[in-house]
Amino acid sequence: MDTMRDRFVSVTSKLLDEDHRLAVVLAEITMDGFRPAQQRHPDRVINVGIREQLLVGVGGGLALTGLRPVVHTFASFLVERPFEQVKLDFGHQGTGGVLVSASASYDWPAGGFTHMAPGDVALLDTLDGWTVHTPGHPDEAEALLRHAYAAGDDKVYVRLTGQSNAAPRPVGDLRTQTVRTGSAGVVLAVGPLLDEVLAATEGLDVTVLYAATVRPFDDEALRAAVGRAAPQVVLVEPYLAGTSAAAAGQALMEVPHRILPLGVGRAELRRYGTVEEHTAAHGLDAASLRQRITAFLR
Repeated sequence: MDTMRDRFVSVTSKLLDEDHRLAVVLAEITMDGFRPAQQRHPDRVINVGIREQLLVGVGGGLALTGLRPVVHTFASFLVERPFEQVKLDFGHQGTGGVLVSASASYDWPAGGFTHMAPGDVALLDTLDGWTVHTPGHPDEAEALLRHAYAAGDDKVYVRLTGQSNAAPRPVGDLRTQTVRTGSAGVVLAVGPLLDEVLAATEGLDVTVLYAATVRPFDDEALRAAVGRAAPQVVLVEPYLAGTSAAAAGQALMEVPHRILPLGVGRAELRRYGTVEEHTAAHGLDAASLRQRITAFLR
């Protein structure tokens, strides 16, 4: 199976041929994949080198000319390092574009903490008007990328990862989906953590929701699920633990409830290890999730 990043290259390269408003801005990362497209469209596939502030600034400038910029690099260099440019060149200038990241929270452990970005979605939450997609499968990534490119002049962040669920789910309407129903509580799984959540909750009397689009937060879906189950909510997110706790709390403002936010911890894990070892260390593997979820529901 190809990866989300492979799918990003293929679908974007194809759409560059079809949509003359689309432009891609790169900072060396994934440049080899886009070289054929650059040869066909040298004016709309731009590599600025390892200059991430410039990367975002060029994207904002292209948006001012009426193009739909697609800006891409590792998440830590796309959201964290050039955050001022994201805030000003898109937000303050009132422009739109698509930020497409790679490497997610800890996809490349050998790269160390400089290449990890568990706080990216929380950081974007400090800005107004960003749509955030967190696909859990390459097919979902393609569908959400196509939606983002066609989304007028909106500001969209597509968070790609090397982790994947075994099968895709239909994500075209951007709504949070009900995967299982139960009465003891609600577990909301985000993106590539759905399979771990399904394994962790096997046999438990809980409702499992799935979200591949987390901003705007689907208040209605969470309220409906809580209305059918006990008002106990577990959030399982592939980025910083607690990122969506405020959004969930706001959605349930008029309902007495309890929330357990699970995700990537704040402490830096200084041993490289593997992706699977990082997942387990953050308590996001199926066995750890089951223990934490059952203890909370009791």
